[in-house]
Amino acid sequence: ALVTGAAGTLGAEICRGLVSVGASVLITDIQEETGRAVRDELLATGAKAEFIKHNVVDEGEWEAAIKCAVDTFGGLDIVVNTAAIVPMKLLADLDVEEFKQVQDVNVAGTLLGCKHASIAMRPGGVSGRGGSIINLSSVMGLSGSIALASYNASKGAVRLLTKSVAAECAMLGMGIRCNSIHPGIIESDMGTSFLRQLVDLGVAPDMEAAEGGFLAAVPMGESGKPQDVASGIIFLASDASRYMTGAELVIDGGFNAT
Repeated sequence: ALVTGAAGTLGAEICRGLVSVGASVLITDIQEETGRAVRDELLATGAKAEFIKHNVVDEGEWEAAIKCAVDTFGGLDIVVNTAAIVPMKLLADLDVEEFKQVQDVNVAGTLLGCKHASIAMRPGGVSGRGGSIINLSSVMGLSGSIALASYNASKGAVRLLTKSVAAECAMLGMGIRCNSIHPGIIESDMGTSFLRQLVDLGVAPDMEAAEGGFLAAVPMGESGKPQDVASGIIFLASDASRYMTGAELVIDGGFNAT
């Protein structure tokens, strides 16, 4: 498995989940120190893991990451596109260059992951035995929210990109499935950053109010845990989901059910 954005709270937990069911994992991120720490943690448990610095918007670095996975572990069966950024701006203050940066990381980075994973996994590729591509979208890719125009647009794009990749890979007989996961509010560094930015923008008076406002819209009344998302990744990576492709797995405590 190759997991991008794996130095973050959520990415690291996805790696832990994958190695817990026997996968070897290539940890990739632009944060070298934290990424190596995740690798060392996994190695200490007896897992097979490696780290490579990886900027997901650089196509050459995608080629290098895929090669590293294949050379290190003998193949590539799973790619999880987790890397993303979530800057918040009210629409009147949104700079188009910042909007483009979010699309570059969240959409183009995911596109490159799908492209190079499919090249490696398809018949005749360097791995050539099919596989599962899992893209991290968000509940914010299913509905809109204040101060999140860039992020909403990017995660909505990831949702439909996933369906396009899924259809093409299936119709060309590649043996590659592609699905998206849509987490809600998760106890993670990104979730904390999201709530803090709400306070900084004056949308909420403090962190407690920011969290409470969102949890009020969650029927289960609590934030999700990184393990909840990791469990969804394990399912979509496994043969238990063999007949699923182009699907959306929503993990949000019911946020989008109301």
